[in-house]
Amino acid sequence: MEHGFFEMLQGNVAPGSVVIDAIGSAQELWPGATEPALTIIPSFLITGILAIIVGLLLTLWAVAFVERKYGAWTLFLLSVALFLVGGGSPPIFVGVLASAVATRINKPLVWWRKHLGVNVRGFLARLWPWSIITFVLVDLFAVLVAITGLPLVLFSADTAGIVSVLYVLGYITDLLLLLAIFSGFAHDIQRRGAK
Repeated sequence: MEHGFFEMLQGNVAPGSVVIDAIGSAQELWPGATEPALTIIPSFLITGILAIIVGLLLTLWAVAFVERKYGAWTLFLLSVALFLVGGGSPPIFVGVLASAVATRINKPLVWWRKHLGVNVRGFLARLWPWSIITFVLVDLFAVLVAITGLPLVLFSADTAGIVSVLYVLGYITDLLLLLAIFSGFAHDIQRRGAK
């Protein structure tokens, strides 16, 4: 939705290609401001509106309806739609992973039980919910830096260095998301085993 906000600010202007910068040069809060995205819509304004609408629908679906019969598939389709209307790359990576995880809601975790040893499960289960909280906080920090450069621009004027930090933060959030998934499954196995 944040991509959509910046895309809307660029107005009813046609993008130069399907690969766009959600933050236009007039909206940059620092020289390295970056929010790359893809859109199949020939207008920044319409792209932004659709990104916000689809982002809201995806959020609502993930919170309230993902447990339904076709919940995981709907989450997947909304993630792909968000990617195609300017939502950036997170809907593809996070959305597809979330959709895959959602297929296991209220299902036996036989594969996970078989492949995660008892000690590993116990360790990972203790990391839940801290792993997901850490993922969210680091991800929000990365978005803050991408949009504003803060707080890193206060310590360095090296735009290339800050952009490098953003890439590292991206990899860290990816790893934290995977850790959150593994720890969530381990926690569910431990909780189900106690019942």
